[in-house]
Amino acid sequence: MSAGATILHADLDAFYASVEQRDDPALRGRPVIVGTGVVLAASYEAKACGVRTAMSGGQARRLCPRAVVVRPRMSAYSAASKAVFAVFRATTPLVEGLSIDEAFLDAHGLRRPPAEVAARLRREIAEEVGLPITVGVARTKFLAKVASGVAKPDGLLVVPPDGELEFLRPLPVRRLWGVGPATAARLAGFGVRTVGDVAGMPESTLVSVLGPGAGRHLYALAHNRDPRPVRTGVRRRSMGAQRALGRRPRSAAELDAMLVGLVDRLGGRLRKARRVCRTVTLRLRFGDYARATRSHTLAQATAETPVVLAAARGLLAAAGPVIDERGLTLIGLSLGNLHDDGAVQLTLPFDQAMAVDGAVDDVRDRFGSSAITRAVLLGRDQGVSAPLPPD
Repeated sequence: MSAGATILHADLDAFYASVEQRDDPALRGRPVIVGTGVVLAASYEAKACGVRTAMSGGQARRLCPRAVVVRPRMSAYSAASKAVFAVFRATTPLVEGLSIDEAFLDAHGLRRPPAEVAARLRREIAEEVGLPITVGVARTKFLAKVASGVAKPDGLLVVPPDGELEFLRPLPVRRLWGVGPATAARLAGFGVRTVGDVAGMPESTLVSVLGPGAGRHLYALAHNRDPRPVRTGVRRRSMGAQRALGRRPRSAAELDAMLVGLVDRLGGRLRKARRVCRTVTLRLRFGDYARATRSHTLAQATAETPVVLAAARGLLAAAGPVIDERGLTLIGLSLGNLHDDGAVQLTLPFDQAMAVDGAVDDVRDRFGSSAITRAVLLGRDQGVSAPLPPD
């Protein structure tokens, strides 16, 4: 770990909504909701009314009747992201992108103090791209990300090395990476509600409560032990896609069609990036906003849609009784345990490709994703495809 606070975590504020407010002066200072059926993003003015991402449009409008609802413009968000990352890379060559609106930067070795680098970065993005961005500066990636979360919106927070634990201790335990509602509730049962409470527990106790992996992980973070450097050119360890469903009940056929669409989308990304996956994970959010994940590890790494789809359908079927009981507001899929595909991909003639399993993959990869559509997807809304950083 660096001896000084040299790692920056830069995170654009309410990205989609901020782009809309930038491009339409009439929206500035007003509550803005991006997305009609489901909320894709909300400005801070809308968030103050309780509007949250993935909430149904009807619920969002009831909470914030004055909100202006706009349709998403993915091309505008992609262009804004590229402009922001150009500023990042002009600041330092050590940039690790996390998403289209978030990155780690390493200011070690630059001639200016990191706090000055962060202030200049925010100023340049405001002037050149016209968007607000929050930056946290700390000695570790974990703490820099926590600092940016605390500083939002449109802020800058530097955590000096001699003030790390003082900064961390009073924060709620949910600030620790990997602590979701279920883990937070379990820790609360032992009287653990802050990061300081976690830091004060013996590591062996945390391990007994949460298991060896999670227990040691949280113990290290509570003491700000995070040796990961900012890395460039690192390939993704997983790929994911999701659909927010709102509050309306969905039939099994609707959920299956959505799952097929997600698998098609992810399979195309896998093959385009020349990667294969071993683990298929289904992510669900229920009507009470509790979350659950179900995973399956394949016998052999693959990028073939039929194999991934069979695994995903099995996971969805196993979760069916819980979905029927609690309802579903979000369905997502991630492909993990990724590896580079070193195998030679044989390209078949069109008529032969149509005769083998996975023919849809071959046709779409050769002629484009719109060249052929699965029958189950005909006439169905497949949701919005958000812009993504390179795979």
